[in-house]
Amino acid sequence: MIKKGSKLYSILFGACPKCHQESMYINPNAYNLVDTLKIHERCSHCNTRYRLEPSFFYGSMYVSYGVGVAFAVAAFIISYVFIGTSLTTAFWAIVGTLVVFMPVIMRLSRNIWINLFMSYDPNLADSKNDSKPKND
Repeated sequence: MIKKGSKLYSILFGACPKCHQESMYINPNAYNLVDTLKIHERCSHCNTRYRLEPSFFYGSMYVSYGVGVAFAVAAFIISYVFIGTSLTTAFWAIVGTLVVFMPVIMRLSRNIWINLFMSYDPNLADSKNDSKPKND
């Protein structure tokens, strides 16, 4: 079981990287394609801004490449090595995997990217911050 307080928890569940108390995403379903990448402006629990600067999440495209390669390699190994399909079928398995998991890959990439710049703060997770939003 992955517990709150680890970067892995925030990455896999899309939780606020500072307090892990709520999802960064407006819609928790990654397959609702209209809302796949829509995030809250701030965390309602700890008031953390998710967009550290304009176009902050453009950097997640670099992470997305690596995550996509990992999914493609996994699809190849499962189809070609374990199931024993032909190379052509393994190729189509890779393409199908990347298409089906595209929303998940995009969200995972954003989660990894923001977690590179923010860390969990147990003090924020314990108490509710009732102050007004700061202008960061």
